[in-house]
Amino acid sequence: MLYQFFHYLSELNVTGAGMFKYVSFRSALAFILSLLIATIIGKKIIRMLQKRQIGEIIRDLDLEGQMSKKGTPTMGGVIIIISILIPCLLLGKLDNVYMILLMIATVWLGCIGFLDDYIKVFKKDKEGLHGRFKIVGQVGLGLIVGLTLYLNDSVVMRENTKTVVKTENVVQYSDYEKSTKTTIPFVKNNNFDYADLFTFMGDKAQACGWVLFVLVTIFIVTAVSNGANLTDGLDGLATGTSAIIGTTLGVLAYLSSHVEYASYLNIMYIPYSEEMVIFICAFVGATIGFLWYNSYPAQVFMGDTGSLTLGGVIAVFAIIIHKELLIPVLCGIFLVENLSVMIQVYYFKYTKKKYGEGRRIFRMAPLHHHFQKLGMPEAKIVSRFWIVGVLLAMLTIVTLKMR
Repeated sequence: MLYQFFHYLSELNVTGAGMFKYVSFRSALAFILSLLIATIIGKKIIRMLQKRQIGEIIRDLDLEGQMSKKGTPTMGGVIIIISILIPCLLLGKLDNVYMILLMIATVWLGCIGFLDDYIKVFKKDKEGLHGRFKIVGQVGLGLIVGLTLYLNDSVVMRENTKTVVKTENVVQYSDYEKSTKTTIPFVKNNNFDYADLFTFMGDKAQACGWVLFVLVTIFIVTAVSNGANLTDGLDGLATGTSAIIGTTLGVLAYLSSHVEYASYLNIMYIPYSEEMVIFICAFVGATIGFLWYNSYPAQVFMGDTGSLTLGGVIAVFAIIIHKELLIPVLCGIFLVENLSVMIQVYYFKYTKKKYGEGRRIFRMAPLHHHFQKLGMPEAKIVSRFWIVGVLLAMLTIVTLKMR
């Protein structure tokens, strides 16, 4: 909205109006605005949640400090969602397909999470929204994202924009193309094309590649959003981890949106993706602003309203910039939390069938509860997970040159 307004003022030669054409300026504004919105409206929303007695329902798992969280306001994820959407609507180009997709993902998963929290809090059903309905919603979003990236003509890229012809003043690059290529870490010429798996299909290989790409998109959206949901078990854990991941994705998007940086780093150049930097700055500002109230001891919990949204947005963002196969590294915290639950459940069922008594590998899953059972203070667990998250973020960026 403001972008179009200031663009009009710039044409009238109004002093300072031209600043809005710079992505860096709008990104900084988006970060500051989202941070302010989260901290200012956060307090009011927390009071409203307290007044309506919308508090967390706690099951006694014999964890230190657990029962003291009972009654803490939940569904605070609405703070994050509002803090993301308002700066994007004000500062972003609303005709940009990537901005539209990311806002749809935010609202879509926010609604699924809100419905889950609503059932838990107001219907007093601890199970919340049935798992199959969550999966249907996540699969639906994956289909929307995958098919949009396939069908929309604005979604193009240039593979490894190396110079073809260079003179003193002229630089030419490879042509734009719609592609199923993506980045893989630790491999020279680190682009992988899903269509390469179907070379035996001849002319139909590219179409099969897009089908696989859509299926991968569905899987990643589902896995990462559920991973963020499982990680949201300690004060500030999911929020801080998401902020670290979001910052890294912002760096990757910024590099991918500049042809010079993409050429130097030998990565894909993605036209029009600079608007995503504005979105991710709003995302990081919103998570840090929410962390003001969510850090230990938490004054509010995000609930599924926030955790599903954070994970889903991270997944969609990574897919758009063709970095989805870096997710196991970048989102290593989410991955390990997911795996700890899967391993625990599988091993318990296996040993129960074999020995007649279920056994456990971890004292409790997800993994952060295992460390709680070992007697480690909650704040220390969160801090150490953040440190691991920072190391994984650095490793992810370094993979651009480690080949």
